[in-house]
Amino acid sequence: MSSTDIFWAIGDAAQWALSFFQNDFPLTGMMNLGVLLLGFVGLFIWLSKQIKYNEAAASNPDQLK
Repeated sequence: MSSTDIFWAIGDAAQWALSFFQNDFPLTGMMNLGVLLLGFVGLFIWLSKQIKYNEAAASNPDQLK
């Protein structure tokens, strides 16, 4: 058995293990949508906090830069 056979076996095992995500199941669509929505919610929270921090920094002349 050569190293090529070992690498092909690893690749075949990974392809078999991840084939679940290639199918068009409703569960995978819901997971993708959930991750996307969670990312957008996190982005909007982060941006709103950043706006507050920028306004506080602009109104404070005694800050270190």
